[in-house]
Amino acid sequence: MGKKGKKEKKGRGAEKTAAKMEKKVSKRSRKEEEDLEALIAHFQTLDAKKTQIVETLCPPPSPRLNASLSAHPEKDELILFGGEYFNGKKTFLYNELYTYNIRKGTWTKVEIPNPPPRRCAHQAVVVPQGGGQLWVFGGEFASPDGEQFYHYKDLWVLHLATKSWEQVRSAGGPSGRSGHRMVAWKRQLILFGGFHESTRDYIYYNDVYTFNLDTFTWTKLSPLGMGPTPRSGCQISVTAQGSIIIYGGYSKQRVKKDVDKGTLHSDMFLLKSEDGREGKWAWTRMHPSGAKPTPRSGFSVAMAPNHQTLLFGGVCDEEEEETLEGDFLNDLYFYDTARNRWFAGQLKEPKTEKRKRRRGRKGELRGSDEQAGEEPSPQEPLEVVRKVTTEDGTVITIKQVLPAPGVAGRPPSKDEDDDGAEEAGASLVAPCPRSSAMLAVKHGLLYVYGGMFEAGDRQFTLSDLYCLDLQKMDGWKALVEMDPDTQEWLEETDTEEEGDEVEDGDDDKEEEDTGEGSSEEGSDKGPPPVEHDESYADYLPRMERYWVVRAHESLGPDAKEKNVLRTAHAMAKTFFNDSVPDATLRQKSD
Repeated sequence: MGKKGKKEKKGRGAEKTAAKMEKKVSKRSRKEEEDLEALIAHFQTLDAKKTQIVETLCPPPSPRLNASLSAHPEKDELILFGGEYFNGKKTFLYNELYTYNIRKGTWTKVEIPNPPPRRCAHQAVVVPQGGGQLWVFGGEFASPDGEQFYHYKDLWVLHLATKSWEQVRSAGGPSGRSGHRMVAWKRQLILFGGFHESTRDYIYYNDVYTFNLDTFTWTKLSPLGMGPTPRSGCQISVTAQGSIIIYGGYSKQRVKKDVDKGTLHSDMFLLKSEDGREGKWAWTRMHPSGAKPTPRSGFSVAMAPNHQTLLFGGVCDEEEEETLEGDFLNDLYFYDTARNRWFAGQLKEPKTEKRKRRRGRKGELRGSDEQAGEEPSPQEPLEVVRKVTTEDGTVITIKQVLPAPGVAGRPPSKDEDDDGAEEAGASLVAPCPRSSAMLAVKHGLLYVYGGMFEAGDRQFTLSDLYCLDLQKMDGWKALVEMDPDTQEWLEETDTEEEGDEVEDGDDDKEEEDTGEGSSEEGSDKGPPPVEHDESYADYLPRMERYWVVRAHESLGPDAKEKNVLRTAHAMAKTFFNDSVPDATLRQKSD
């Protein structure tokens, strides 16, 4: 009794501490939220002017992250709602509603009267009741400068059959938050975790709430056992047996004044309703086997066929003394709830590569003694690097690490290694590494939309759309590719700040004055033209010095030489291809 009572007392103490912290955060953020409420009310006044439902065929939505993408329960449609975009100086929040027709490949903007206020990092869940309903809870609104935050605690439902929004008001629900996770379970919504942040404080949650879709009432659960620590951005999914899985997530804590420490969680828990005990739940720590995902935040989750949970992408931050660099990912992992096992999603080998290997085997048969002791070596992931130049001339390096083919064959011959891999690599397509993307699964097809990645100090927000058949796993299809012209970045760059230094610095001036033709290739006169019938192999040596100078200006004086040279070659290649429309000359550049 003594040990039990001591343990219960310790648990109550932790609850009191959490309650005090929440009260402290709430008090400090109240004024901020009052300021933002006025801005939110202004936007709602604008939305109130919409009195009719208007559906308009439109181009793909603008770039965004932390939106929600849901599969319509009855139609061949995807539903996109909300999200955010940051251009370096200003934060934009959305409450736009779009639908994507899977069969036609078309986007439609749907304007419905009285929508929820603009938000991101909310949660949206589709249920089949009443011709289909989209339930939306919470999320956040940020001030234009991105310094203040308002966290919603409202609950909305979009009636898909009638195309009408309704705010459902019910007492006893979760506090305002974003980054939480929510799923449909039987005729209830189950919500876990999230965080609340103000300018000076923040708090992460590990509480669990249910919302009854029949009675429209909230209930806070008090599961038995030791559950997950407070976190946001985790995975939540329903098993075939009706239990809830929680995996991973992110949290941070104050180490000392103005110093926070982030934690990438990689633990897993099972939340199970106890049989025969209404409203009684219990936590169990899980220890899955298999190829587990590497620790990360900002990953996206969807339910795959056969009650498997799919995890895509994310970012792993690498902290050094004064820098924070993110390693962005685009890999796939599946969690099999029946076997409690993770496995990596692997694409099948491209058909062109298979044919090459079959042809190669005919002339490469060896004696049985020579082959008997050999093990087929596993194929390594293929790395494809693309260079994209935005409208302002910035070069984005997109590195795509494609999983190894699912069928591991023998090591390729020299000829296959030289041209076969190049042929296969040229035809491979995949979403670039990213975090905070939107996922949805419909008819066994996975759809990945948008998200973001960082290159140096710049954030690139995406609006592309990719599709993958989860049954065949035979390769990604690009339905909408990234448009470089949509990448706007207004933050003052290091190059602009150092403009005066470049003019006065003898070393930089001397560098620009050296090299063939440099006097005619200054930035004032623009890039040098490609000569008639000149191949890229001839163009690059002639103008490499010019593009190295441009790359130095773009990356800044602290950039590593190998990065400068790589960027210079990418800029030269992009300019050459844009200047030479003839296909024959393009082939010369390869």
